[in-house]
Amino acid sequence: MAVLNIRVDDRVRDQLKELADGHGVTTSEYVRDLLMEALVPVFEREVEHGDEPPAESMRIVDRQVLSLLHRILGRVLPEDVNGVDGDLEYQLMRARILEEGYAGEYWYETAGFRTELSKRDCSRVSDILQMFRIAAYSISDLESEGTPVAEKLAHQLEFRGFDHNDALEGHMASYVEFLMRDGERWTELQPQLERNDRGNSHMPILDTYLRMLSEFRRIMDSRKRGAGRLDYLLSLEELERIADARVHPSHRTPKS
Repeated sequence: MAVLNIRVDDRVRDQLKELADGHGVTTSEYVRDLLMEALVPVFEREVEHGDEPPAESMRIVDRQVLSLLHRILGRVLPEDVNGVDGDLEYQLMRARILEEGYAGEYWYETAGFRTELSKRDCSRVSDILQMFRIAAYSISDLESEGTPVAEKLAHQLEFRGFDHNDALEGHMASYVEFLMRDGERWTELQPQLERNDRGNSHMPILDTYLRMLSEFRRIMDSRKRGAGRLDYLLSLEELERIADARVHPSHRTPKS
């Protein structure tokens, strides 16, 4: 493992030690975790999630294009249509809002749209799924080789989905559903979701996953991997380390 030396003011050192003590870890461990968070990255939430807020203003060219699309859609809809697109009158009303510039009614254009799930958060979801997939393969391989994995540990390493009542986690849950939409990808994780109320954790769990992911990354970064098909598998000790990371450092019981 590489050693990194840095120089900081005494005040910064003292603050780092105070923060590390509050988390129940050494200063070195605390700084290392901060670096891993920057690389993974973890914990930071860039935006509030929910319905996309309406624009306070639109460029004239955007208003022209949207207005034209509403007029076209209104004229190609079947006469007896009763769906989300409404009818001719509804589409002409939306066109008029844009043509007249009624900014207070621009919400019609974004109603039902969600705040973007950033590329960073999409990558987080994929990395979390990959971690649980490798854990599942590793448990299966260990058991096939005669090394039983305790039921409690196997349960701790199950993907439980995300909290549907949290805006960001709920958005991540819908992204997981999208990724699994064809039933052919992430198949090894789908039974885990079914066992856990179809992927609703019923409690905020993203921070827990990100602590586990940070430990998973540490393990992968510290191991020399070959090109073999099974070189990515985790040992029983490594699986336990990832499971232990579920608990916040300030709440962990020191091991004897």
